[in-house]
Amino acid sequence: MRASHRRVHVVRTVAAVAVSLAVGLGGVACTTKPESDVERLSETDTLLQAVLEDGSTVLGDADGTGIDASRAFFETSDDVVISAPSHDAQLKAAGIAVDLGAPMLIRQPGSKDAVETEISRLGVQRRIQVSSEDPADASVELEEDAEDVALIDETLPIEPGEGHGITQIIKRGAAATKESNTPVLATEATSLAAAATATAKRIPVTVLSHPDPRVTRESMDQVKGKKALALGQDFGSSEYFRGAVDMAANGELPGGGGLVFPGRRMVALYGHPSGPALGQMGEQPPAEAVQVAQNWVDQYREHTNETVIPAFEVIATVAAGGPGDDGNFTNETDPADLVPYIDAITEAGGYAVIDLQPGLATFKDQAVLYKDLLKRPNVGLALDPEWKLQPGQTPAAQVGSAEAAEINEVTQWLADLTRKHDLPQKALIVHQFQVAMLPDRHNINTDHPELSFILHADGHGSPGEKFDTWNILLENLDPRFFVAWKNFIDEDKPMFTPEQTYTQVQPRPWFVSYQ
Repeated sequence: MRASHRRVHVVRTVAAVAVSLAVGLGGVACTTKPESDVERLSETDTLLQAVLEDGSTVLGDADGTGIDASRAFFETSDDVVISAPSHDAQLKAAGIAVDLGAPMLIRQPGSKDAVETEISRLGVQRRIQVSSEDPADASVELEEDAEDVALIDETLPIEPGEGHGITQIIKRGAAATKESNTPVLATEATSLAAAATATAKRIPVTVLSHPDPRVTRESMDQVKGKKALALGQDFGSSEYFRGAVDMAANGELPGGGGLVFPGRRMVALYGHPSGPALGQMGEQPPAEAVQVAQNWVDQYREHTNETVIPAFEVIATVAAGGPGDDGNFTNETDPADLVPYIDAITEAGGYAVIDLQPGLATFKDQAVLYKDLLKRPNVGLALDPEWKLQPGQTPAAQVGSAEAAEINEVTQWLADLTRKHDLPQKALIVHQFQVAMLPDRHNINTDHPELSFILHADGHGSPGEKFDTWNILLENLDPRFFVAWKNFIDEDKPMFTPEQTYTQVQPRPWFVSYQ
């Protein structure tokens, strides 16, 4: 039988949408089956335990429909809110879903069958469809059956503002949310459907500034000893997220939180304890070097509201002009000689990075020599491919290079060391100023929650030359890499000021070093 349609124009506040629909359709209930918040929460926690059977989990919502969240939070639902893909439509749909306590789905291109399958699983009796792609059209269509269609001409009070809308959605349902045994995390990149569906089930959702539970002390405390659920692909794989949750119990870094970046920026002196020949750090004893670094930090703090801490990048192995007794063209510094500088900077609330110039040795073989120092929570590792030689090569005769396989070998070792000793995340810096230094950079495995991967752009010269190098190196860079910048005191003409470094270099570098 062909459906007949009638349109009811409702002029009421949005808070009364659920009531108006029930009255306009002859008193038919349009919310999910009545149940107390306690019952609803208990049911949801039971569902989530199944989702979290293997541990903390990411609901990636790869197809953008919100189906993953619907399956996780709802066993059944009398109602479902279906949105067109446009952002404006999704905002309207999210508000309705939260108000009605119903799951929200997005009818993405090519997703019709998947969405219909989920609707069938839920046992839906009524569909509320926000179908207009026109931002000026505030209509919302409710489909009960072939005989009843109502149109609500009411713009929901969820505005995009400057953000994506996630925070507004969660605030909308905040008054009705109850405590949950499962921390649920989101970011502003989380799909509106996933956030609305979780909030509709009265589950509290925490919006993080970065997709990692270690980003703040509060988020670390929230997930400690628990299985957590993350909404959105930006959290990475479930395996990666699981590792991040586990590491939330491993303590904070200087400046707060358990991540190297974000949460703080660093300004570092680069050098070797032997003296000024290899960088600014060695121009003075440890305590005085800390003060020099702090003076730089103070200048950078004038140009940001973020936390900025001092750091040392300490050269541990130095490329040599001759092969030496071991034939490796590199001199390994006794770890004890590095300790005074590492102690000085970490005791001042800063961070230390051990730098390797391996010659014919491997990065891993050299890193192992400094294992005891790397067991410290505020000590990271830097790899310098410029000084990585191939058989028959000698330092300074050419620019060295390192294959991803060798980088991956040492990063796996460092990740294992960090996990074994319950350490917070470690900085892992990779230096580069030519594309050929890392010929297969795209194969570097950054899937280690134990490590913060940092690409250090080492170009020097005029501002134009430095920016040319910077821009080339950032092309197709794995998004898990943070970026670092070096100011050369003698080679740059002129050297960037702290203001120029933080205002002209984009994206703003997380780690700035002076050599």
